[in-house]
Amino acid sequence: MKSYQKFLKEERRKQIKFWGGGGNYNLILQTNEYVLPSKDESGYFKEKVKEIDENSWMNKLIYGDNLLAMQALLTESENSPSMRGKIDLIYIDPPFDSKADYRTKVNLQNGDIQQKPTVIEQFAYKDTWKDGTASYLEMMVPRLILMREFLSEKGSIYVHIDWHVGHYLKVILDDIFGKENFLNEVVWVYSGATSPGLKVYARRHDILLLYKKSNNYIFNPDEIRQEYSEASQSMQGKTKKFHNSDEEIVIELNKKGKFPEDWIYIPTGIAMAKERVGYGTQKPKALLERVIKASSSENSVVADFFCGSGTTGAVAEKLGRKWIMSDLGKPACMITRKRLIDQDSNPFLFQSIGDYQKEQYEQSEFSTIRDLSQVVMHLYGARLFNESENIHTNLGYIKESKTLIYVDSPSKMTGYNTLVKAQKLRNSYKGGWKKVVVLGWNFVQSIGQDIQQLNDRNLEVLVIPPDLLDQLKTKSSAKKLIESGKVRFSSLQYLKIKNTSTMGYDSENEELIVELDNYILLSPDAMPLDDKNKEKLRYVIANEPLSLIEYWSVDPDYDGEVFRSKWQDYRQNTANDKDPYNVVKKAVLTVPKLNHSRKICVKAVDVFGFESATTVELK
Repeated sequence: MKSYQKFLKEERRKQIKFWGGGGNYNLILQTNEYVLPSKDESGYFKEKVKEIDENSWMNKLIYGDNLLAMQALLTESENSPSMRGKIDLIYIDPPFDSKADYRTKVNLQNGDIQQKPTVIEQFAYKDTWKDGTASYLEMMVPRLILMREFLSEKGSIYVHIDWHVGHYLKVILDDIFGKENFLNEVVWVYSGATSPGLKVYARRHDILLLYKKSNNYIFNPDEIRQEYSEASQSMQGKTKKFHNSDEEIVIELNKKGKFPEDWIYIPTGIAMAKERVGYGTQKPKALLERVIKASSSENSVVADFFCGSGTTGAVAEKLGRKWIMSDLGKPACMITRKRLIDQDSNPFLFQSIGDYQKEQYEQSEFSTIRDLSQVVMHLYGARLFNESENIHTNLGYIKESKTLIYVDSPSKMTGYNTLVKAQKLRNSYKGGWKKVVVLGWNFVQSIGQDIQQLNDRNLEVLVIPPDLLDQLKTKSSAKKLIESGKVRFSSLQYLKIKNTSTMGYDSENEELIVELDNYILLSPDAMPLDDKNKEKLRYVIANEPLSLIEYWSVDPDYDGEVFRSKWQDYRQNTANDKDPYNVVKKAVLTVPKLNHSRKICVKAVDVFGFESATTVELK
């Protein structure tokens, strides 16, 4: 008990004082996309675009580790005020069980591909469960501490959990939020089939642990009653039929022939089928409606830091609340973004935070970038320069082909400037080389365009396997990996578009045509797939590369800083065509005429969550 209290005290000190109290480690949310949803046939957002500034609230969907996301939200920056004490409701549905299957199914026209979690997700899940329940609770404690900092004096938090770890979390929540602030253990009972041969009572409920920040918390009992009208006047045994706007419901009555005043029907299973968005742990909208109506007011900020399929934000949006959501999973963020566009939500920011390669590097045994770069060069098959003659710690060479090898840092984003530097080193270092190969960990979204712009056949850019640092936790493991010769470096993925053009429309507007040409995906060998699924992917890459595009969007007036997604299309959107497996290949936008050149930016996200961007300028 003493060790637990010491751990909790240390986490409070570290998370609140260092991160939230003006420490010099300044995390900033990066805006990947300002999403302007449009569901009309053209897919083009025609309303006036509200500019992003600190005085104007913008809903946020954040991709990345929620610990880093919360730390960034607590930090006050020039363009973003701190969210400390400004959130009225937090609902979280954290993972319950280390045995959960986090694979996702990618539906393609010629068959499905089973994708394992991304390397970042695998790393997080392993870390979460490495010592079982103890590791899980260590993961949850710092996050719950930060969540308390977000709550306003009117705020409350719901922690949705099941029988695996709920009793442990209850003790931790008592410590962090105060035992006196515990309000309810809300029980959500649902139905389901009973497995044959079951030797235990069926587990058919989850619990929601509810805590308040102070005695001034929001609770709206009148808002949570769901009205039903009788569909049948006759009693049928101990049941009675009622209906709401969506379906007929058979209710089991209590001994007095009535059902409790605070009872509410929450559909699951088949009854929830039309809500399904293809995410395994999706929760019913009715459950979140009750939580949000009960514990927030219109214009309240509602947050969910394990957002999954985005039900919290989708319901908050419809109920007139502001929202913040985050998730570590790329599939979760892709599904959530499409779901919000599908319901024609207000514009929102899609942001990211965290350098996971840097995080892994800092947890490894490599004391310097030089040591790590040398291991990477060995794995690639390059030789090292003599230490006394090499002022560059990240260079190696392949003598036979006169090739210089440049290894970038896991703390950097490889982009145009890095490539130009590598070219200069190729031409001048030690008399010059025939070719240079750049090995990078992280890349700017426009890297494909940068490579095309340089148009240098003696410059090659390759991806260092994203799980390499996880395999290199120790120097002994590095030695075994070098000896195995199994590490493969793959080419980059990037998007190509056809020549963009404009046509006259009227005196004030013109028609802009943007068409996809090709999508070059990195090698299947670098993907989190088994051999069978890699083979399926190779076929798609060779024959139907554009079918791998999950979502693409266009900013017809790109300012070089913020990508404003004014047009978007995505798989399962059949407003433009009837094909659920493919996006449309051509966007036709009616845009205002300009008296200067127009810069157009096109972004694409593939079915695995990789993002690419390319820009063109029309004179």
